[in-house]
Amino acid sequence: MSTHKRLATYPPYRRPSCGEFGILNERVLLLVFEHLKWDLHTICVMASVNRKLRATAKRLLWRELCSIRAPRMLSALMHNEVSARLDDFWRALAKLMFFCCGCESTRNFKVGKVPGHFVEASRFSKTSGQRFLVKRCQGDLLYMSDPCEHSVANHEEDVGVYRGVFKGFMRSRTRACLIRRNVTLEERLFCPYCAARVWSMTRARLVPKSAARQLGSRDGGLEYFVCVNGHLHGSCWLTPLSSDEDHDDSGSA
Repeated sequence: MSTHKRLATYPPYRRPSCGEFGILNERVLLLVFEHLKWDLHTICVMASVNRKLRATAKRLLWRELCSIRAPRMLSALMHNEVSARLDDFWRALAKLMFFCCGCESTRNFKVGKVPGHFVEASRFSKTSGQRFLVKRCQGDLLYMSDPCEHSVANHEEDVGVYRGVFKGFMRSRTRACLIRRNVTLEERLFCPYCAARVWSMTRARLVPKSAARQLGSRDGGLEYFVCVNGHLHGSCWLTPLSSDEDHDDSGSA
């Protein structure tokens, strides 16, 4: 669907204003970014120019980026959710979709520092997300990314960095389980996507064995955190391929 047709169907709270001229006109901005195929780096640069453009990105552009680049995932996450109108929600979700946050050593995962970076595209799956939920929380909807592989000096295993997002986390079984178990929030760790405080799922003993199998990691070689807004991030040691598997892969088309 073209940008012109989308603008014609916006509800009142989403309708872009036309009182500005040039690049400050929101209709012009939408047309420009459609021509640029919603390039993430360009949006980031534009949002850093001044306060007005930063506010426009928060209110409009991050939302449009998410809806165009991941429409089915967004439709599932936003179904009957009031939070779809919150500006900070969209900025955090866009960052989660297109930014690998890297990782640092924690009490349960010693790795050193792995820097974060932007990614052009990521695959998120609700089927993968089910493998990160213990049995009593299987009714929750969690979208998980594939692990982003990073080499670490002096280690044979690569580090996999992954991220995810819950639908309706405030009403989720996972949050209820954390509250019921009286798990305290981490003191020095914060969500890399919204800066909220986080729970350690390892410390809460809510990491199922199926998570390691999904990631291709050895059992116990992973850790992940969930923030109060339902964003998940974590890291794991990825089991290296054997020499036979390397040989087979090198000969494939």
